[in-house]
Amino acid sequence: MAKNLYVINTEARSGKSAICLGLMQLLMRDIRRVGFFRPIISGSVEGKRDHDTNLILSQFYLNETYQDAYAYTLEQARDLINRGEHALLMENILAKYKALESRFDFILCEGTDFMGGDASFEFDINAEIAANLGAPVVLVANGQGKTAKQIIAQTQIVIDTFTDKNLDILATIVNRAEVQDKNEILTGLRCKYRVNEECLAYVIPEVASLGKPTMLDVQKWLNAEPLSGREHLDVQIDDYVVAAMHVDNFLEYVSKNCLVITPGDRADIILACFATRQSHSYPEVAGIVLTGGLRPPQTIQKLLEGWTGVPLPVLVAEGHTYKTTRTLTELYGRIDPEDQKKIATALGSFEEHVDTRELRDRLEAKRSTKVTPIMFEYSLIEKAKADKRHIVLPEGSSDRILQAADILLRRGIVDLTILGDVDKVVDRAGQMGLSLDTAQIIDPVNSAMYEEYWNTFLEMRKTKGVTPELARDTMADPTYFGTMMVQLGAADGMVSGSITTTAQTIRPALQIIKTKPGISLVSSVFLMCMPDRVLVFGDCAVNPNPTAPQLAEIAVASAETAVQFGVEPRVAMLSYSTGESGSGQDVDKVREAVALAKKMAPNMALEGPLQYDAAYDPEVARTKMPGNPVAGKATVFIFPDLNTGNNTYKAVQRAANAIAVGPVLQGLRKPVNDLSRGCTVPDIVNTVAITAIQAQFSNTKGA
Repeated sequence: MAKNLYVINTEARSGKSAICLGLMQLLMRDIRRVGFFRPIISGSVEGKRDHDTNLILSQFYLNETYQDAYAYTLEQARDLINRGEHALLMENILAKYKALESRFDFILCEGTDFMGGDASFEFDINAEIAANLGAPVVLVANGQGKTAKQIIAQTQIVIDTFTDKNLDILATIVNRAEVQDKNEILTGLRCKYRVNEECLAYVIPEVASLGKPTMLDVQKWLNAEPLSGREHLDVQIDDYVVAAMHVDNFLEYVSKNCLVITPGDRADIILACFATRQSHSYPEVAGIVLTGGLRPPQTIQKLLEGWTGVPLPVLVAEGHTYKTTRTLTELYGRIDPEDQKKIATALGSFEEHVDTRELRDRLEAKRSTKVTPIMFEYSLIEKAKADKRHIVLPEGSSDRILQAADILLRRGIVDLTILGDVDKVVDRAGQMGLSLDTAQIIDPVNSAMYEEYWNTFLEMRKTKGVTPELARDTMADPTYFGTMMVQLGAADGMVSGSITTTAQTIRPALQIIKTKPGISLVSSVFLMCMPDRVLVFGDCAVNPNPTAPQLAEIAVASAETAVQFGVEPRVAMLSYSTGESGSGQDVDKVREAVALAKKMAPNMALEGPLQYDAAYDPEVARTKMPGNPVAGKATVFIFPDLNTGNNTYKAVQRAANAIAVGPVLQGLRKPVNDLSRGCTVPDIVNTVAITAIQAQFSNTKGA
């Protein structure tokens, strides 16, 4: 079953809160612990709580605080994005959500209110958040004042846009519909859904008592003082009338259940409004708002106090008439926690027009397998933090390494050793405003471990012609020193390469750590974070032209790496032909590699040779290799040579807007990873987290 649901409206005042009430009641019938989360709220008005959050928490007595239930206000979110901190915004929203997820069995999420003046911004941010939470979407369309054709056309645009953004639309609810025949809307939408038959559609008609404000809403909105009729503040308002003209002209504008807004010193208007309650010639007004903080004269107040006719609510507001009227234009019908009549109406309408059993069954069948880049990067950090490891960074002279170290330490992802001249590292960190106090900073030559390390290296390599002098010189190299730390258990893994070559990282690892039993070579994978999934590409960085046995080793190692990072391995051995359709030396090499890999790991889901499209695209797979468990579903792609792999990963990275994390080295007994010399600080942070996760699969833990 899905573990969350995201409610997104298409425009302001769609009645989203009523839909959330209905969905929450549906969920709580069968799920013991349900939480509520609004990633972004509209913001506080004069210190007031967000309306929808307060409504849901109060109505269902949820075991969470108001602060737990949201991450940012809309203003805060926009400010972060304007400062270029979009990734931080998403990461913090995901962290806030995950904190709730750990306490609840299911989370109902609600999007923004579209009241911020920038609908396109809110539309995009809601879609991105829903994708990063891996949540199926309930789309709430506003049918108020629209024909069936307009509703269908406008809703379809949103559906198409969300589909392009890889969102999973569970259901569309057209709310506040004013059309006579809702079947016209349902037929039109279902016809449009023929490419997505799983999506459900419902239509809820406009309920006047929910969509229009009451005098109680006005009193709260204006923070007004009730002067009379305080027991009848539940009366509904259909219209506003500003009374600034003479009373005989004013009466021409009175309509049933209108709210009259007038200065508090207009006794004539007040008396005329009360008179409508006794005259059959004029419609009854809903109430009066007296502006300017002015109260009527004592004689008029005495008259109101002794009024024995139908009570008329009168409120006193502090603002002048124009300001008060402008404020009221922002008011709309809201469902307050204490208004159980409205809540019951909303729940009844939802259950009458939404097939709750069908919706619940469909939700039961949903289980999101989509993983966005932000989700994946967040999971890397969380996995690394869950079992903290010790990583050595031998490039202490690199500013990017020091910046990444500061982030890693602040977030508690790993313990660190940084190699380099101690004074220079400390001074440079101070100049950059970095905090490395909890890191161990070591100058290899001047360290207490230096003699032990070069003697160990001498013993390991003396048959290769290494002399004591050469061993001492070699261990003075920070990369060799860091590698020896990993080998002897002083660290769990090493990350290098921001200012050195790949060979300078791998050569010490091969000489000191060596490869795993049964593995003859070090290879690499890139973790390709696509918009909705993570794929594993190997080998795209190390081996130029592997033999068939080496390809088989790369396939098995890549599948093991995939498991470490939560990717279910379905391995495709790639070539220029699929199945038995082609021949030639290159495709024969892949066939041989497939046979060898199946012997090495007989339970592994593996197929080849496969062309990339047959491995990736289910439609192509149905034509070229129907019924195959890997074709069209591959998650691990093994390229036949470095030329093909390196070009393909870069092409996919650019064309598919994917994030390539890596290269991740594999095949060594203990983890060492190589950075690109063009790496960014976030790249370094991710690579250190990856190395820490690889170390969690090792048997030893560094000091």
